[in-house]
Amino acid sequence: MPVRVVETSAPSQVSGGDSGSTCPQPCTLLSVGQAFSGTQNVSNKHIDEAWRVNVRIQGCDLDHGYLCGTMEALNVPMADTPVPQANVLKVITFWEGEIVDTKNYTFFTGKWEATPEDDIKQWSKFPSFSPLQSQVEADDGGKSLNLSNYPYIFMRWKELYFVNVGTDCGLTIAGFYYVCFSCSDGSINGFYYDPNSRATEFTMTTASPRTPHRHHPQLPIPPLPDRCL
Repeated sequence: MPVRVVETSAPSQVSGGDSGSTCPQPCTLLSVGQAFSGTQNVSNKHIDEAWRVNVRIQGCDLDHGYLCGTMEALNVPMADTPVPQANVLKVITFWEGEIVDTKNYTFFTGKWEATPEDDIKQWSKFPSFSPLQSQVEADDGGKSLNLSNYPYIFMRWKELYFVNVGTDCGLTIAGFYYVCFSCSDGSINGFYYDPNSRATEFTMTTASPRTPHRHHPQLPIPPLPDRCL
């Protein structure tokens, strides 16, 4: 069913693509070590749940449109991993992200079973995408857009593997997230997309970017890609 996204009103400024760098502006709120917390709402005809979510950025390379990190979901059903001294269950995943900068990545995903039509449908759920939509549709994903001064950064996050549970935990990471990051306050809105799942439509809103995780796991993470270091 439709899910409401809480986000500030869409900005009006849209730059052309004929001067300087088109990459998103550097943002101190989107940097290695930053922690975010919030909720992920899971709604379908069978269930209506809200999971607490913590995200930490492990690596960020704006020049190559890349970032990566961990996502910790609490209060997750079917996750047989009790948190010590807490009446919650958690699942931790490692993800890699693509920053839509029109140099390395455009608004068209081109993989993960997402068509350009799927991309437009998902991105258009963000009010901040509205000023860009016509050019994205007309210009093969917005290749000539200059997003260097745009107050939002658009990304795709793809979970690669479970950190603390096995693949038999009853959950899936087959899909990926469409993400919108606000450079002004560090808030994040996102939608989870999985074309093979009829059961789920997710929204994720993370907040409190300056507050470290109280439950951030001290778990071994495999070596990060060279571009993260």
